[in-house]
Amino acid sequence: MDQFAPSWAALRAAVADLGDEDFAQPSGCTGWLVRDLVCHFVIDAQDVLITLVTPAGGEPTADAAGYWHVGGEPPTGEDPLDALTVRMAAAYEDPALLKFHLDDVGSAAGRAAQLADPALVVSTQDMVLTAGDYLAAYVLEWTLHHLDLTARLPHVPGPPAAGLAESRALLERIAGAAFPESFTDADALLVATGRRTPTEAERTALGPSAAKLPLILG
Repeated sequence: MDQFAPSWAALRAAVADLGDEDFAQPSGCTGWLVRDLVCHFVIDAQDVLITLVTPAGGEPTADAAGYWHVGGEPPTGEDPLDALTVRMAAAYEDPALLKFHLDDVGSAAGRAAQLADPALVVSTQDMVLTAGDYLAAYVLEWTLHHLDLTARLPHVPGPPAAGLAESRALLERIAGAAFPESFTDADALLVATGRRTPTEAERTALGPSAAKLPLILG
């Protein structure tokens, strides 16, 4: 949970510094331009706000790792919700409007996270989990999407080192195995989630684990 605020702040700062031309570039998410990805950040920020004010009774049914489910097919960008995000992003027309909306809703989500009691039990997506675990799960969300944001924009600063390390640790919990020490945190995240094809050397280092990749998170 400690890495939520710096990871989210870094991602929003990266978007704030984008040039208008950057929004028309491909992102690391299949079928999405950068503008579509940024629109997804707005939706994510709304999800954080909604979840933190949706208390639940009973015991948690998931933790930060259990929040994620591993799917079988990589996204194509043609899923109805993905397609809706593309249409919403196009409706902004002026990138400045999209930046403003993200700053507005994103700042509120950041403040709500800082004020949240980590032990608060909340509900989202038919799961019950503590606010601390929910926000820890979102560190992985922010970090992976920060890598998606910079995939074709090498001039844009990447995610914080602490967030990368935290995300790698969580992804290893999800995978049930550690990634090779020779992998940087960023490369571990990119390769493990199918955002980049492993090199022959990386595949060799992965050993039998290579057959279980990529992990398609949803």
